[in-house]
Amino acid sequence: MVERKLYPKLFFTSEERSRVVEAIRSAEAKTSGEIRVHLERCSRGEVVGHARKMFERLGMTNTKNRNGILIYFSIADHTFAVLGDQGIHERVGDQFWKDVAFEIQNAFSRGEFLEGLIAGIHQIGESLKIYFPRESGDINELPDEVK
Repeated sequence: MVERKLYPKLFFTSEERSRVVEAIRSAEAKTSGEIRVHLERCSRGEVVGHARKMFERLGMTNTKNRNGILIYFSIADHTFAVLGDQGIHERVGDQFWKDVAFEIQNAFSRGEFLEGLIAGIHQIGESLKIYFPRESGDINELPDEVK
């Protein structure tokens, strides 16, 4: 098992970060949805509430179709949240978020953080292509790198 550092920039190796970015780009190739992954050492307060603040700070609401998704991970707290913007939530409902979180949590509980993120990103991409198929002239509205 890989020993993980508690610092966001060191938690994943550069190769692992590249694999996450590749998964995001692969998912976004099927949809106009925008996916971001954000790591912090620890959240300030309750994880979902803090993730919502980060959602705003990262400009996740600035997409044309309001279809941004954030996977937020608090390393030291061992907590995460998956949040979607208004346009997505209106179409997929609460069960979608629970299903994605369940997929990620299963891997995280085994210490498989990279695999959990990639599985969650893949699941998001497959679902979003139904509700937000990639459009002609679609542009990448948000950065793909792990922040």
